[in-house]
Amino acid sequence: QLQASGGGLVQAGGSLRLSCAASIRTFSSYGMGWFRQAPGKEREFVAAINWNGGSTRYSDSVKGRFTISRDNTWNKVYLQMNSLKPEDTAVYYCAADRTMQVATMTLKTKYEYWGQGTLVTVSS
Repeated sequence: QLQASGGGLVQAGGSLRLSCAASIRTFSSYGMGWFRQAPGKEREFVAAINWNGGSTRYSDSVKGRFTISRDNTWNKVYLQMNSLKPEDTAVYYCAADRTMQVATMTLKTKYEYWGQGTLVTVSS
């Protein structure tokens, strides 16, 4: 139901834009999030956006460098990643939460649907 794309290999300081295409029938009512998982580490929250884009939230590690956005016309959510660092290397997953609340945007257990992930590798 969710298909993430846009990952790849980039040098430190570079940019990438991830996309997530959703085939959820009522996509515009879902909050959307991006999470990432580095080798040997737990999956962690990166960014989230509520159903209409009016609320966003970021992890401290990406704040000011990443921007989450969505297009409800095309059922897509994006993650613009700038000033990439080697520690951003991970598999990035998009996820959907039908009952998103601002207080729980960061909780991966709240998300019902997950994409397959796209690999981002940042070289130093």
